[in-house]
Amino acid sequence: MESSSWAKTKQTIKDTVAGGVGGTCLVLVGHPLDTIKVKLQTMSGTSPPLYTGTLDCAMKTVKSDGFFGLYRGMLAPLVGVTPMYSLCFFGYSIGKMIFTGPNSFKDLDLIPIGLAGATSGLFTTPILAPLERAKCILQIQGEQVKAAKAAGNPVAAPKFRGPWDVYRHLYNEGGLASVNRGFFSTMLRDSLASFFYFTTYEYIKAKWPYRKSATDAGLVGTLFAGGMAGIANWLGCIPIDTMKSKLQTAPEGKYPRGIRSVFAEIIRENGTSGSLRVLYRGVGPIMIRAFPANAACFYGYESASKFLNSVWP
Repeated sequence: MESSSWAKTKQTIKDTVAGGVGGTCLVLVGHPLDTIKVKLQTMSGTSPPLYTGTLDCAMKTVKSDGFFGLYRGMLAPLVGVTPMYSLCFFGYSIGKMIFTGPNSFKDLDLIPIGLAGATSGLFTTPILAPLERAKCILQIQGEQVKAAKAAGNPVAAPKFRGPWDVYRHLYNEGGLASVNRGFFSTMLRDSLASFFYFTTYEYIKAKWPYRKSATDAGLVGTLFAGGMAGIANWLGCIPIDTMKSKLQTAPEGKYPRGIRSVFAEIIRENGTSGSLRVLYRGVGPIMIRAFPANAACFYGYESASKFLNSVWP
């Protein structure tokens, strides 16, 4: 009979591996809409605007860059997504050991479950912050080329060939501090988002009326719970994500106080009511992406978990 400590360790290992599988599924499904989100969030306030909305941005991107322009910048998150989502679910497992008790999930004690989820942000940020820095820069450089050509430079070309080229430039420009710009805003965003992410998933999964068992919501239940978890994940943290994207794509030294400087600039340039629209810019593709991407994530996670339980009971 195995000890309770080994059982917990084994479950943590399984969660870590299954989380990586889920993260890979998420990126493959969700990256095109993430590209659109970043383009909308970081476009300048020109009149008329460069893009009128999600569909307009998608169509213009495909027209100018081809279909795979929507997948530009995917290499960085795809390369890092397995360890990052492994760390996410590893952090959630650690959080569960710290904050939840034997009956927390049975009784749906959402605050302890949420705190366990928020713990995952502490583990993912060291990988995610530099990945997002490169991803955002690559996603918007097409707009920078268009702006340069419009300003009279017909031979303008993309500055970076890929993520490693970005990292090389950032490191030469400002060392590790430049590579990791947006570190604490990424941690704030992900800890807050993960609080709602895991509580929503566990709640819907437990309340799903067509469960196969106490721990198995079935295919439709898993997809629905995962999709709604993705929506809850983003609803509360879109403003932080918008400011993070602006911070991570800005020229060196533009925002000396991080997202506080970004927030001050948004308020100064747009006023109170206008700032709300700017902070929630990109909400369309975020919400459209959130459901299928996170449904795929939790489906991948649950499928991998079942496989691991069958080969390593």
